[in-house]
Amino acid sequence: LDGIRINAPERRLHIMLHKPIGVVSATIDAEHTTVVDLVDDPDKASLHLVGRLDRNTSGLMLLTNDGRWSKMLMDPERKVPKVYLVETGDPIPPDAVATFAEGFYFHTEDLTTRPALLEILGERQARLTIHEGRYHQVKRMFHRIENRVVKLHRESVGSIILSDDLAPGEWRMLHPDEIRLGGPA
Repeated sequence: LDGIRINAPERRLHIMLHKPIGVVSATIDAEHTTVVDLVDDPDKASLHLVGRLDRNTSGLMLLTNDGRWSKMLMDPERKVPKVYLVETGDPIPPDAVATFAEGFYFHTEDLTTRPALLEILGERQARLTIHEGRYHQVKRMFHRIENRVVKLHRESVGSIILSDDLAPGEWRMLHPDEIRLGGPA
């Protein structure tokens, strides 16, 4: 315009990825495959992660270059639910439901987790809904009831649910209605 080059605005990307076990939640890693490595898009270098999953956890990962959208999803005050399928090494006692609903005190951070909803699905399987994302939180919570997590899979973040048709390692752009479920874009 008037001899000044004007660049096109950056494309807004909102991506759903089915993170496989063994892939790290990072944009760059010298040793391991990252979630961004799995995305085949010319603008993938602009992506950042909306939350993280441990290397040995599978499931829904959200990636975006829309800082306002990701900040809103991760804002602790909004208490966005994150839902996980959990398999444990030992049977889950029925009284764990009440224990999870009370929250757990983590002395290393000097904090008590928000109440969590534990739904026992089978002897060693549960669905867990948390409203925060502390370091190894799910594993630490189960450790407090003297159990260990042997498999962990995130099903959803807020109202955004991992698509059944995405195999581990596959990704797709979020649909406009899914972006709205996450909040303003």
